[in-house]
Amino acid sequence: MRVSVIGTGYVGLVSGTCFAEIGHEVTCIDIDPKKIEMLKKGKSPIYEPGLNELLERNIKAQRLNFSTGYESVKSAKSIFLAVGTPSQDDGRADLTYLKKAASMVAEQIEEGAIVVIKSTVPVGTSVMIKELIASITKKTFHLVNNPEFLKEGSAVEDFMRPDRVIIGHQNSSAFEAMEELYAPLVKQGNPIFGMSNLSAEMSKYAANCFLATKISFINEVARLCDLTGADIEEVRKGISSDKRIGGHFLYPGPGYGGSCFPKDVKALMATAEDYGMKLKIVSATEEVNDEQKYYLLHKVVSKFGDDLSGLTFTFWGVAFKANTDDVRETAAMTLAHKLIEKGATIQIFDPVASENYLEMMAQNKAIREKIKNFENKYDALNHSNGLITMTEWREFHAPDFNEIKSRLKTPVIFDGRNLYDSKTVLKMGLDYFAIGKKINK
Repeated sequence: MRVSVIGTGYVGLVSGTCFAEIGHEVTCIDIDPKKIEMLKKGKSPIYEPGLNELLERNIKAQRLNFSTGYESVKSAKSIFLAVGTPSQDDGRADLTYLKKAASMVAEQIEEGAIVVIKSTVPVGTSVMIKELIASITKKTFHLVNNPEFLKEGSAVEDFMRPDRVIIGHQNSSAFEAMEELYAPLVKQGNPIFGMSNLSAEMSKYAANCFLATKISFINEVARLCDLTGADIEEVRKGISSDKRIGGHFLYPGPGYGGSCFPKDVKALMATAEDYGMKLKIVSATEEVNDEQKYYLLHKVVSKFGDDLSGLTFTFWGVAFKANTDDVRETAAMTLAHKLIEKGATIQIFDPVASENYLEMMAQNKAIREKIKNFENKYDALNHSNGLITMTEWREFHAPDFNEIKSRLKTPVIFDGRNLYDSKTVLKMGLDYFAIGKKINK
């Protein structure tokens, strides 16, 4: 099948590349000429494990092409809209890019084309986009919602082996065409669910908000464990063994971030407000997460006091999660700002996300001047008063604690990901703070 994908961000680039990998003829379109030229050379503008290899293979096989123009839409049976829908100041999704892409597609589509909204959009967007396209073209087309469920850091694997595929549609032939498109990916029996466009739109937001709620829930329980003396690692094992609960997204940390959860939580709350309803659980999820991003700060202050002038702290990891270079809404940004405001300086090491982080922090010159980047995780500890683990990269899981101790001016670890065994760290002569873990000092 000939496929055009509008947008080459995480969703569009991964989707287009993976469609090509299973044999479809794909053209990915983006308005950024520098990005397109980079992609034509087989280089991904984002860090995603396995993606570069797929890019190179499918470009070489001439199944995957890139363009700044919309010419490929004329011959495409399916056109995927995978552009960004960022949060506006009021939390509502900004559909400017989606409407622009839909308008451009409308000028090019052929009779019977299937326009697929892959972007995460508020309930009812499909109605608006369908009316918009119909106002531009007289040709018959079908409008489908196909929300993505890709996790950054495992997006290729998630696409190639989906738990489920959701197709929102109003026409059986459009649904059947989408079934044909996805057939090679669901041979193991994972379901393709057909439903209304509105239900498909709601399913995406409901899924992300539920997962965000699990993260905030375990973080809040971890805080209570700190107060009571219970151990969150033991509690997590105790509850996650219940099949009704499960273990996914039940890991304490510095608060969720990234491009999806913060944005989608706000957008669903805004949708509810439009209908005169307040989503109390989702609102609490956001409130708890906002507080969680300051939780490590409280632990640093409890150790060193409120005035951190002259002190330096090292962040291991600045991406919002491992296996990605995405620093959007990362807790490492919030914590750095607060530590610097209290007089500290920051040293960082991240395997792939440092450049993006420093670019983001450069928006405030005074803050950026207080941050120094290192190419080696141990070098980043030199002259530092404490190590703060912010991202759960694999290379941080089993460090040389003797090396850590010898490099630090103050032998203390603030473990924002609960990576280490408390007894081991204490035995090595390091002070240790974690999130919700019982630590017998």
